[in-house]
Amino acid sequence: MLNIRFEHNLIKTFMYYVYLIQCEGGTIYTGITTDLERRFKEHRDKIGGHYTRAHKVEKILYTEKYPTRSEALKREAEIKKFSREEKLKLIKNK
Repeated sequence: MLNIRFEHNLIKTFMYYVYLIQCEGGTIYTGITTDLERRFKEHRDKIGGHYTRAHKVEKILYTEKYPTRSEALKREAEIKKFSREEKLKLIKNK
């Protein structure tokens, strides 16, 4: 199922991204978005995400693309349960 937004009689489809961001101190934040560049800027500017307001973001480490929000949310929840070592292995094997 594709996600569709109607804007001024135009149909716009978009994908969802699961992402892992490295924060100061080497911690890893996991989230989802439809726009990686915008979301990273929001984290950097301390607009979104309680964790990233308190922990400076440094770089995007890893992304996965999904056609639906539901699939992305399920994968995000799965990755959030990973240990740090499992997240690092995922990043290494991308």
